[in-house]
Amino acid sequence: MDEESELIQPQDQSCWATLPDVCLCRVFWWLGDRDRSRAALVCRKWNQMMYSADLWRYRTITFSGRPSRVHASEVESALWYVKKFGRYLERLEVKFLNPYNAVLTKKFQVTMRGLLSCLSKSNNRLKSLSIQHLELDRLVWRNSIRSSFIRSLSFFLKKMGKHLDYLNLKGARLTVEQGCHILDSLSHLRNENMISELNIEDYFSHHLAVYSSPQFKKTMSTFHNLVSLNLNYNCISDELLENLCENASTLWTINIKCHIHDPHGQVIWGMSWAKLARQATNLKVNFYFERIMKYERLARILLQEIPVRSISLRSCYFSDPDWSMRPTLIDLLPTFRHTLQKLTFEFNNNHESLDEELHLLIISCRKLFYFKIWAFLDVRFVERILKSQKERQCALRKVRIYTNRYETNEEDRTLREIYRKYRKLIDSELSYFVIAYPMM
Repeated sequence: MDEESELIQPQDQSCWATLPDVCLCRVFWWLGDRDRSRAALVCRKWNQMMYSADLWRYRTITFSGRPSRVHASEVESALWYVKKFGRYLERLEVKFLNPYNAVLTKKFQVTMRGLLSCLSKSNNRLKSLSIQHLELDRLVWRNSIRSSFIRSLSFFLKKMGKHLDYLNLKGARLTVEQGCHILDSLSHLRNENMISELNIEDYFSHHLAVYSSPQFKKTMSTFHNLVSLNLNYNCISDELLENLCENASTLWTINIKCHIHDPHGQVIWGMSWAKLARQATNLKVNFYFERIMKYERLARILLQEIPVRSISLRSCYFSDPDWSMRPTLIDLLPTFRHTLQKLTFEFNNNHESLDEELHLLIISCRKLFYFKIWAFLDVRFVERILKSQKERQCALRKVRIYTNRYETNEEDRTLREIYRKYRKLIDSELSYFVIAYPMM
């Protein structure tokens, strides 16, 4: 009788009972916290699977700037997770979406204090931390609330800094003193930290000349293992580039944002960039300009010694009849034709035609594979680009063109004809999108 039961039992069991652990874990990976907690009640095996480290390595916690029951339950779920499974956490992302009063920032600060305190006691695996767009210089952050949050974050980084290799504090908007205090926590009781990827874009408030701060230069000298660095141009100085030279063997990428409201009149010597480029042989520098469009300003920043890989120029459609894009396209950007791989333009050129200059720039940059533009262009410009691609005068792989026109019916017909003519080329070689966008 016992032998008969043993033979029949496997046939009566569900296929879930014999599913390998690795497959079961993958299924549970897609479940939310509430469904996981319910699944843990099914049987002992499923309950044990819920303690698999693979299920709890990544976590995004979103705090809403508008109170609601849904977001409140999500935060409670996240706090429950940290207390129960926080020891497995390797990558944490925290989002705080547009708080509109001090009550919400205070609640966020208190919650984060408890969350970070719990993690610092139970976790020794955390490798990545991202807390973006806090905008701590806004009025909703009262001085006491801001100071308490900075204190909690600094204490956490002092304990966890030796494990972290990725830190993203983009958009924190701090003073130089506050910002350096937090970054210094990473190297507490040591002269260096283990961070390999650091994002401090918009980390400091607008209008601050961070490049002139001795404190910032001293803080950055503790980063000896950087592979990727994101920051604003108002942080760049000869001294910073010299610090990066000391450990240049690991450095691959520098992403630099230059905003019109950030001070950017400092003088950087070309020899400082040249020395860094020699020692960091794999270095690629990407520039993102917002509303800095005049040739004179760009030429002070885009020095020929910089190994520029990508340039983005956005005017946010501010119109200036005294401004011309032509000198930049003809004289400045071709300087980087041997290294430039990505170009993004967004500007208002309704006072000048730039089709010819743009076409010459594209075919002169032999490594260029990505081109995106939003401007006033003749739709025949698209055909010229495709013709050059067909004749192997350029090697584009991704094209995004938004042409602004006051009347688009005729342009739409022309674009359809162009697509039919070069369809085989487009389908086989290009990620292609072109539209004639009507101006109201």
